[in-house]
Amino acid sequence: MNHISPDPEPERSTGLEPGGGVPPGETPPAESSMPEAGPLETHNPTKGWAKGPLAVILALVVLVAAFFLVYALILIF
Repeated sequence: MNHISPDPEPERSTGLEPGGGVPPGETPPAESSMPEAGPLETHNPTKGWAKGPLAVILALVVLVAAFFLVYALILIF
């Protein structure tokens, strides 16, 4: 992993005093961003629903649908 320091290089930046200060009236060097997103993550939890809660929800949906189907059939006959 290559890492580029976001700090300005004193030998290439104009207007920097020894110690990194900027004299009055001088514009400080632009702030740079990190070239990388961060450390490599080795553990990423799975996304989405677990099988247990999804099965319970689907069972409830089937039971409610069956209830209304039976209720509609009772009203018809």
